[in-house]
Amino acid sequence: MPVPAPAARLRLVLPDLGRLAQYEAALKAGWSPDTEQDISAHQLGALRRDRQGFLAELTRQDGSIVLSSGRVVPRLPSRLYWLDDGEFCGMINLRFVAGSDALPAYVSGHIGYAVVPWKRRRGYATRALALLLPVAREVGLRQAEITCDDDNDASRRVILNNGGVSSGARPEPGGKIKLVLRIHLGARR
Repeated sequence: MPVPAPAARLRLVLPDLGRLAQYEAALKAGWSPDTEQDISAHQLGALRRDRQGFLAELTRQDGSIVLSSGRVVPRLPSRLYWLDDGEFCGMINLRFVAGSDALPAYVSGHIGYAVVPWKRRRGYATRALALLLPVAREVGLRQAEITCDDDNDASRRVILNNGGVSSGARPEPGGKIKLVLRIHLGARR
């Protein structure tokens, strides 16, 4: 599948202070990196209190996180990237358990992504996922599980266009149904 021209320029970049103003502008414009709940105001507050601390918390690899339910759970190892085509376009992250394809029940999938609204429908999510799959292989995954809401056709197409295969659906709290798709990555190294 050919990559649309705007998406061909897309790069995955590590979060850094130099690009933080663009991330902040996206939050101010109403974009949320969490597709399940709007965390833009929370992140703006944390970012404005301590820019370096915000980046450190965003990328840390240890400790715990608090779920929307209030439950405290261990933070999984991850790889977080910002999407960049010359300006901030969104984010994509990979969560994993070292040496295993399994995930704890509180993690909805290995990969999550969110493109800013003004950059959608340009192939950015599809390209970002394609760029992240080699990282998933490097951390030892044989397959990546990705979920999306059953009515999110755009996200489902992103996953399918990257080799995703449907492996069912599961109910979520609140009555949502999540489609579960898997992308085969090959043998573990």
